[in-house]
Amino acid sequence: MVEKIKILIVEDDRDINRLIADNLVKEGYCVTSTYDGAAAIEYFEADKFQLVILDIMLPKIGGYEVLQKIREKGNTPVLILSAKCEETDKIIGLGLGADDYLAKPFGIGELTARVKAQLRRFLKFSCEPQLQTQIVRHMDIEMDINTYEVKVGGNSVTLTAKEFEILKLFLKNPKKVFTKNQMFKSIWGENYINDENTVMVHIRRLREKIEKDPSNPRYIQTIWGIGYKLVEE
Repeated sequence: MVEKIKILIVEDDRDINRLIADNLVKEGYCVTSTYDGAAAIEYFEADKFQLVILDIMLPKIGGYEVLQKIREKGNTPVLILSAKCEETDKIIGLGLGADDYLAKPFGIGELTARVKAQLRRFLKFSCEPQLQTQIVRHMDIEMDINTYEVKVGGNSVTLTAKEFEILKLFLKNPKKVFTKNQMFKSIWGENYINDENTVMVHIRRLREKIEKDPSNPRYIQTIWGIGYKLVEE
């Protein structure tokens, strides 16, 4: 029997929470609803979820702090829902490790599409049979494609799913210059967040994890006016 996909909904507006939950249950997902940040952390630590839908403005503990706690545990996809639709709020959310950001009000159809897109990417690896170790190396970066393990200079680095896919894209194409649009289409595979800030925020976040000096990157080079490429050995 195939185990149901578990989704945690963290939304203090009970009507919105119920609307999302009812729709996702109809789609066949197992849904847990909670209404404040403290309870969300407790639920997340007590169970294994494949996706978290997270509001930002929450009682007790705010959404950004909940997001940080989730990221400390691993790379579970997080879809932020927020009435705060300013560009800076989106950048903050993505910068803290969110995988997607949807401003209120939103259509339930769009939400469902984004949920499916995030799950499709996250579950792709876990649903495939384990293969032999497949290591990709560049300079002192070492990546195991099958286990999602990354080491820089021999030290393990924890990346989110999107950060891993971006780094893999560069490592498997070491001489290619990627435009932001090419990266967006390759990593996200959807057209619903088609803006440069999403790519820029993820690149910055990746550099902060793998570079000793993110402002003077050693691995991922900015090609001004074009995009990014891996620095040649």
